[in-house]
Amino acid sequence: MYSEKVMDHFQNPRNVGEIDDASGVGTVGNAKCGDIMRMYLDIDDNHIIRDVKFKTFGCGAAVATSSMATELVKGKTIEEALKVTNKAVMEALDGLPPVKVHCSLLAEEAIHAALWDYAEKNDIKIEGLEKPKSDIHEDEEEEEETY
Repeated sequence: MYSEKVMDHFQNPRNVGEIDDASGVGTVGNAKCGDIMRMYLDIDDNHIIRDVKFKTFGCGAAVATSSMATELVKGKTIEEALKVTNKAVMEALDGLPPVKVHCSLLAEEAIHAALWDYAEKNDIKIEGLEKPKSDIHEDEEEEEETY
């Protein structure tokens, strides 16, 4: 049911924890399944993500997608991190079962929420970044059917 990469990131998650005085912190959840994801970003003056940590309350797929998402944005610019989609997270994990696609959506939204927090704290606008939803299941049914 789950790929080896999903199992590896679930059993050995990368970048777990918190960052004190983080540049940006984003928390998102899915009321339908109960998953909650919080992402912490440490962004330097050149807009490079120096460090990223996460804390996730949820299923194994939620932990795995959080872990992979942190790996995909670490060392990247804000603009590059903004381009990390749920599809990119799923592809990096060699896929997810259709009923777990929402976990990859949560990971994408957590990145966006942390970037939004960073932008607000620094009074900047990040081109292409929209205010994140606090609960991502609103559009989930239609999106899951497209995979």
